[in-house]
This record gives sequence, structure tokens and C-alpha cells, in this order.
Amino acid sequence: MTQDNNQAQPQAARPRRERAPRAEGQPRRERAPRAEGQPRRGAAPAAEAASEEKAPPPRLRETYRKEIVPAMMREFQFTNPMRVPQIKKIVLNIGLGEALTNPRSMENATRDLATITGQKPVVTRARKSIANFKLRQGNPIGTSVTLRGPMMYYFLDRLINTALPRIRDFRGIPRGGFDGRGNFSLGVREQVIFPEIDYNQIDRFRGFQVTITTTARNDAEAMRLLELFGMPFVRQG
Repeated sequence: MTQDNNQAQPQAARPRRERAPRAEGQPRRERAPRAEGQPRRGAAPAAEAASEEKAPPPRLRETYRKEIVPAMMREFQFTNPMRVPQIKKIVLNIGLGEALTNPRSMENATRDLATITGQKPVVTRARKSIANFKLRQGNPIGTSVTLRGPMMYYFLDRLINTALPRIRDFRGIPRGGFDGRGNFSLGVREQVIFPEIDYNQIDRFRGFQVTITTTARNDAEAMRLLELFGMPFVRQG
């Protein structure tokens, strides 16, 4: 068999079908009208998503721009609005030492965190082995999620105005959670304070840590920023 026979023969071009000419006096064929809300023929999925109703802008972001920025410029005598501190991100973290003996706990904790934040968490793993705790490098030991942009403001709004007031005998957030660089951390003992969590579907009560990272240069600026957002700190004096 020769080399020419081994090569694939090119396919002949398919002839284009000619449309019959429309007879003189014959009316044009009318297309059926497109139903309201029905996408156009060949429309991309992105165009369909863009046509859907957009989510409302975060309420706290508008509060920051219209109220918090002018207030902090007066109090701290800032001359540039860009100097006013702002929230960069919010990190939620659940430590799960029980995951070494109960693998299902990781699945349940990840589900609860996703329900609270509306964002898929990531699994955190051990960086080194510890023989006393029967821990090996790479074992899953927790789950966390980082919120930025609108999702960050949505969560902060629900935390301040919905979740924290549901804590029994709540008297305010302690002011000792600042790290000296303008970042604040608080602990939540039970995930059921968020109304998104169904009490009948949880396997156990789990707490988690919330870390709010800001661009403030000191704790005084960060504390005042969170107070203007509505964070219910314990009253001084």
C-alpha cells in the first residue's frame, strides 16, 4: 500500500442549497412573534443572565459612602476621602478537630458555612504532622470562607442587624478583639443565630470565628468605623 493511499482523502465541498425564488405578487412569509421574555434565537446564556433582575446594591455600602466617610473625615480631620479606612474582607473559619474521627462533620460544617455566607468554603489542611494529636500533614482540620465586595456587605448587615440580636442575654461585643493593626475578630458560639440555618437539620452546635480586616492604621480608627456600621460594642464606662 502506497503512502498516498494512507493519507485521508479530502471531502468534497457540500453544494449550497439554493432557495427557490419568490413568485411575483406572492407575500413574504411572516415569522411568529417572539413571546415576551423568550430569548432571541442563538442568544448566549450570558445575555439571558444579564436580562434577569439584578440583586439590590448592599445597603451598608451605600451607608459607608454617604454617611460614614463624611463622619470620619470630620472626627479624624482627614483631608482626603481616600484616607478614610474601609473594610477589605471578612473571613469566617471553623476549626474541626473532630474531623479526624468523624469525617461527616467536615461535610456538615461546610454546608452550614455555605448556607450562612452564600459562598462555597474551602477546606483547610494541616501544614505539619503532630504525633501527640495523631495529626498528619495534609489532614483536613477545618473549613473557611473569605468574603469580599457585595457578599461581604450582605453578611455584615445580617450579622449586625439579625444574628447578634438573637443571642440570648446579649449585652454587646467586647472591645478587646482588635489586634493593634486595625483588624477585629469575634467568636460566634452557635451557628443557629443565623436565620438561614434550619435548627432541625444540624447535627450539633458549632461555633466559628469572624475576622474583619480593615485598612485602618490603628485600632481607634477601626473601632469607630465598625461603630458607624452599627457593630454593637459594649458601652464604655
